[in-house]
Parts: sequence; C-alpha cells; structure tokens
Amino acid sequence: QMRHVKYFGSAEGILRHMKHHADVIRPKFELVDSILEPLKTAGFVNYIKPKGGYFISLYVPDGCAKAVYDEAKRAGVTLTSAGATYPYGIDPHDANLRLAPTYPSDTELEQACRILAEAIKFRKAARKVMCPRHLLAARTARIIHRM
Repeated sequence: QMRHVKYFGSAEGILRHMKHHADVIRPKFELVDSILEPLKTAGFVNYIKPKGGYFISLYVPDGCAKAVYDEAKRAGVTLTSAGATYPYGIDPHDANLRLAPTYPSDTELEQACRILAEAIKFRKAARKVMCPRHLLAARTARIIHRM
C-alpha cells in the first residue's frame, strides 16, 4: 500500500492515472463496438456499450454461445468460456460470452472480432436450418446433462 501512496501521491493522482488508463483502452472497446454494432442492429446479438470496466458481456441467440465459442476456437480465437459469468459456468440460456478486449494488440483484436462476428452469423444461420423439434431436443439434452 505504501508503494501506491508513493507512486500516486494523492487521490487526484489516482484519478489522473485512471483517466490515462481509460484513454489507452477506450479505442479497443470502440473497435469491438464498430465490428459488433451491425450484428446488434440486425438483431443477432445484444450488449451494452460499456462506460467503464474491462469486459463486454455479449449475448448471442439462446442456445448458441457454446457453438459460437467452439467456432471461434476452431478459427484460432481464444475467448473466455461460454457462460463463464454465471455460477458454476452454467448459463441457463447458453447465450452469454464475456469479451476481454484489453489484452490483444489492436490488429489481433480486430481480426478476432471479425472472426467472432462470422462465427455468430454462421451459428445463427445454422440454427435457422434446424427444425424446432431438433432445437427442443438439443435444449432438453443440455438441461438434463447439467443436472
């Protein structure tokens, strides 16, 4: 704690540092938003544009988060596991992905977001092909597996 006091000097020093930190990471969040916004407008995803913090909670159609995670992983993109924000990692709707855009470089982040966007579109399209009977069976199997 003494190191923090010496480094920051005061509460104002901490605020200055945090504002600088926000200026550094803001472009990363803006980049993610620029790639995902068209999907949000089309109704493929939902998220709230963060006004702080380090993560984006992205919601894909119910029953698709694990499949989107798997598609992105096959393409070489590492994401936090689907449903990781829920207790025991069990998302009852299989819809949540937690994005952490602060770590990768801007180039890596852009490429990863574009791949993620394509994975979302692919899984959304694949889901439309399945008939409702198969969707119900898949959801029921997931619920039983979690018990």
